[in-house]
Amino acid sequence: MKGKSIIHVLDDNTINKIAAGEVVERPASVVKELVENAMDAGATRIEVEVMAGGTSFMRVTDNGKGMSEADARMAIQRHATSKIQEVSDLNTIGTLGFRGEALPTIASVSRFSMLTRPQGEDLGTRVDISGGKEPEFSEAGCSLGTTIKVEDLFFNTPARKKFLKTNHTEGAHINDFIVKLALSRPDIEFHFINNNKKAVVTPGKGNLFDTIGAIYGPQAADSLLAVSFEDEEVKITGFITKPTFLKSSRGWQTYIVNGRIVQNRAIAKAIDNAYKSLIPKSGYPLAVLKIEVPQRTIDVNVHPQKSELKFEDESRIFKAVYKSVRDAIRPAEVQDLTQVAAVVERPKAHFTPQQEPMEFVPATEPLTAGVGRGSSSSYHQDRSWGSASVPAERPWQDKPAITLSEAREQLKVQNYLELEPKTEKVAEERAEDSIETNKVVSHASVENASVNEETVFAFAVGLMPIGQVALTYIVAQDGEGLYIIDQHAAHERILFDHLCASADKIPSQQLLLHQVLTFDSKEYTMIEEHQELFGELGFALSPAGDREMRLSEIPADVPVAEAEDLIREILGGLHDLHSVSAAEIRQHVLATTACRAAIKAGEVLNLKQMQILLEELMNTAFPYTCPHGRPTILKFSSEDLAKMFKRTGFNL
Repeated sequence: MKGKSIIHVLDDNTINKIAAGEVVERPASVVKELVENAMDAGATRIEVEVMAGGTSFMRVTDNGKGMSEADARMAIQRHATSKIQEVSDLNTIGTLGFRGEALPTIASVSRFSMLTRPQGEDLGTRVDISGGKEPEFSEAGCSLGTTIKVEDLFFNTPARKKFLKTNHTEGAHINDFIVKLALSRPDIEFHFINNNKKAVVTPGKGNLFDTIGAIYGPQAADSLLAVSFEDEEVKITGFITKPTFLKSSRGWQTYIVNGRIVQNRAIAKAIDNAYKSLIPKSGYPLAVLKIEVPQRTIDVNVHPQKSELKFEDESRIFKAVYKSVRDAIRPAEVQDLTQVAAVVERPKAHFTPQQEPMEFVPATEPLTAGVGRGSSSSYHQDRSWGSASVPAERPWQDKPAITLSEAREQLKVQNYLELEPKTEKVAEERAEDSIETNKVVSHASVENASVNEETVFAFAVGLMPIGQVALTYIVAQDGEGLYIIDQHAAHERILFDHLCASADKIPSQQLLLHQVLTFDSKEYTMIEEHQELFGELGFALSPAGDREMRLSEIPADVPVAEAEDLIREILGGLHDLHSVSAAEIRQHVLATTACRAAIKAGEVLNLKQMQILLEELMNTAFPYTCPHGRPTILKFSSEDLAKMFKRTGFNL
């Protein structure tokens, strides 16, 4: 007996709503699909406007080639596309869209309207669709190109609508998509209007550097380093920032493969590995990398949103990205330290409230004892400045005032660089204990520094050290601004690079009391497979039972209490897709050693020692930061100083 079939084919409207679950996750997905279509249509200017995070209104306008009425009718049909003809075209697809799903699925869950006109047509075509119902077509006057308006998203699928986040969050996701699309095509002028406010505007001149500056600001642009790499099948261009300019998430990194914005674990991991020992674990460098490979070596048909792809040889891409980024942050030749100084972000002026009115006297009149005095004057109180106390009376009060020219003449003959004998002696003793003991500066270098005063300032570093602040920071200057160097961070970087250069063989120390460590099955297997690697790192591990290892030797410079944590960190690194060398895994061990041996805050340095420290820093491979990611040198440009002192606009 034949029963009635319970399996049937779904109607197109239901199919579109199901597809919308994959293609249209949120308002940002709609914007991404529509903007990519505009880019495929050859647009040179794209404007996106949204209201309420895109939930109530979205409009995308482009000046692309537009569509005829016949094409407009076909475009809203499911799987109708001009991008491919047959399945073999997927191997060489060069457009951003090719599935033919975007327009019908968007129209099925919103109030959708489209205006489009191609070159040579007097009138355009208007298409209106409400929630996937039958479309309405009409002629309409419109500009060349296409304008698509999407209103009341998910109005007919309330279950989907309730899972949307706040309007602010949804608007932020749209902003992120627009930024990444603009970075992928600097030749297109993008305008993003969010709640009647312009949020993103790019110049569209084809210059990626200018586009990054327009999006992220001049401070990001000042920190950019160019990336360039090319071999037989892989070409990489773009920009990354100095290790001193970091962001809080990886969302600031954009990877563009053959013009398509993608997410890829191998690329992200290559950037992380290249920045090891240069940034703290909590930060990520800003990066825009454009990767070009033969189309046949990638598969973009992995996910409906086309945000993921597969490489034919992922290891090759990893190595290419790693080398290109590493070469960018390791300049072949650093002319002076001003090139690697970190820009101080958003300098702010701080003012101390004035306790009493200021009184002035002419320059030709002597200062009387009463000038500038008052019962509340801070000068009447003893104040400590280091170990000295400021006297209640100012010794210069009874001296006659001098003119500016006279003051300049006096300064010319004063040897203001001469240190007090006691301070000089302390500095020399500290230098012998810190710099020479740590072998950063050789004894010959110190002797060579003992030359006449004029030579002291003939620095190859491009900076003139002028003193210390709080016995922690070296203050230096050049013709363009003021520089502050963290003496501990700078010396730490110098030591770390020296240790890395001589870390071919790592000595071990025997443990008097062996440790028995327990691991899970995966970790235990990994230790067995990488016994040689652990041996190179200075660890002696041998089986001691079920998923247990006996630790009998550890690296000589690793504290016993930190040995187990270090082993587990190495295992975490081995879990990654790509293997890393023993030296890379051990970098934080060397960083700890360098930190312990480096000059500490509170150590007195004289000008000669400051000079040597800056010269040694310039000669390191990565002078931007210490091994833990803290900047070594900050720059206050003349413009920054002018802003701090409110001198802008006075031409002074």
